[in-house]
Amino acid sequence: MCGIAGLFHPGTPKPVDPLRIQRMVDALAHRGPDGEGVWTAPGVGLGHRRLSIIDVAGSPQPMQDGALTVTYNGEVYNFAELRAELEARGARFRTSGDTEVLLHGWRAWGPDMLARLHGMFAFALHDDDRQALFLARDRLGVKPLHYAELSDGAVAFASELKGLLAHPLVRRAPDLRAVEDYLAWGYVPDDACIVAGVRKLPAGHFLLLERGKPVPNPRRWWQVSFADRAKGSADDLAHELIDHLRTAVRSRLVADVPLGAFLSGGVDSSAVVALMAEASGKAVKTCTIGFDEAGHDERAYADVVAQRFHTDHHARVVDPNDLQLVDTLVEAFDEPFADASALATYQVSALARETVTVALSGDGADEAFAGYRRQRFQHAEERLRALMPASLRRIGGRLGAIYPKADWAPRPLRAKTTLLALAADGDEAYARAVGVTTPETRAALFSAEARAQLGGYRAEDAWIATMRAAPARDPLDRAQYADLTRWLPGGMLTKVDRTSMAVSLEAREPLLDHRLVEFATTLPTSMRVRGAQGKWLMKRALEPYLPREILYRPKMGFVTPVSAWFRASLTADAAALARSKTLAETGWFDLSHLARLAEDHRTGRAEHGRTLWQFLMLERSLKRLFA
Repeated sequence: MCGIAGLFHPGTPKPVDPLRIQRMVDALAHRGPDGEGVWTAPGVGLGHRRLSIIDVAGSPQPMQDGALTVTYNGEVYNFAELRAELEARGARFRTSGDTEVLLHGWRAWGPDMLARLHGMFAFALHDDDRQALFLARDRLGVKPLHYAELSDGAVAFASELKGLLAHPLVRRAPDLRAVEDYLAWGYVPDDACIVAGVRKLPAGHFLLLERGKPVPNPRRWWQVSFADRAKGSADDLAHELIDHLRTAVRSRLVADVPLGAFLSGGVDSSAVVALMAEASGKAVKTCTIGFDEAGHDERAYADVVAQRFHTDHHARVVDPNDLQLVDTLVEAFDEPFADASALATYQVSALARETVTVALSGDGADEAFAGYRRQRFQHAEERLRALMPASLRRIGGRLGAIYPKADWAPRPLRAKTTLLALAADGDEAYARAVGVTTPETRAALFSAEARAQLGGYRAEDAWIATMRAAPARDPLDRAQYADLTRWLPGGMLTKVDRTSMAVSLEAREPLLDHRLVEFATTLPTSMRVRGAQGKWLMKRALEPYLPREILYRPKMGFVTPVSAWFRASLTADAAALARSKTLAETGWFDLSHLARLAEDHRTGRAEHGRTLWQFLMLERSLKRLFA
């Protein structure tokens, strides 16, 4: 895992100052503490920071072979097979790592090389013969890549926003639409950026910059699809699922450095550990964090799995009220990021880094196999909508509008939420279910000037458009497609990448192996959701490996007590938000309304903890980026 940066002049090949590239990669030193390199030629410069994982002593970057030069972040897990294929075609390799496969692969196959790569990656490859720079990102967006067109005509790129901002020609101005997106979702999605003019290369896309030609739009090279359905019995499909899982896990065990796994005691991380133990001749290193709160502590479940597979287990109790890491996260993410579980993800990454350099995670199964509660509710609600006359749904909507809110209650008992959801279009209802704040809440928080500048722009509309354009057969397909293409790269994978890379740890996601995902998306709806059970076939397939108390227990996840914080240690911070010079200078917010939210939350008259946390992270990010 590494950090990359560079620039390319599509017009006149102007000289490139190596010091500018150096400053860009220096900003990414946390992503690669083991080595660095800069390469420049007329009109192009590439930089690299290395975290050594494979071929530790060799494979320095940027790497050159004749007219080709590459800087690369990630892992290609099938590099040995590709190397053998390329050698049979006459390629001669000088190193034993996976980087050189990209150079020879480009020479043999050009952009079609991407379809042959199994892994996570973002890279920039310069072809001097073609006078072109090729930027590419992996299928599901595990690895990030930002880019921007500069005032001198160059295109600059970097793994993280901070790498781009190290270039003096990147203009710093906040983007109001990105703020609307952030307040809706709790993160800035991949089709937006908090810094106006900066873009993120979408997952499964490439960008080919050619000298003498204008900068094109990115081109899609892979797309997840729910259009087909697998045939076969539950037993047959369960065996096929395990085969995919086994292949995905084993391919990610290749490393020349210590390797382990995150273990929460949930289904997904436990499945990964089970298959790691099956493939390993020695004890798997596992790590978990816990809290001194029985309802939020998963250590007992992690212990069950660790004992079952005789892992070398490391556990640590952390204080959920420890807020010293807030500024660390602001620096790590650059853009505002309001998923408070990032605090715990950072802490478990730091614990893992004490003993390993690579950790396998269980991320991705909920998106691919329908493990989220919101997906099950969407599935059930759409079935109800189909049975209810439109007139009855409208009456329910009117009742929902006057029904009191009960955010504290389990969702089935929140009549207001259920009535409003059933009255709405299914795609609209799902977009609102995924969101952190409603359009109405955001409208009240924005100033009249900001609402005018937004000109009717609404974050939910892009989510809804994604669902409606999905290659899908039914509403559950559409919901999962949006989760895989919007929430996963923008939210979940951003969280894991930034928190793990902040401590120089490589996180690998076997449950996002594209072959496993492609299999999952063909499963009949009844093998993903059955009754109140999500990930139905996956859990059934894992019954020979994991005990029922692990497979069928309620989902917990990392829980952070943000509401309690704003009634205790962060009370003053909440009140101070309404007096923030940083927020006031934007002119975008009704700070008197924000003050009322903070006071109503403090006194217990209302629940606004998540909204206050969003504004706290937004204010600190804006201050860091634009002060």
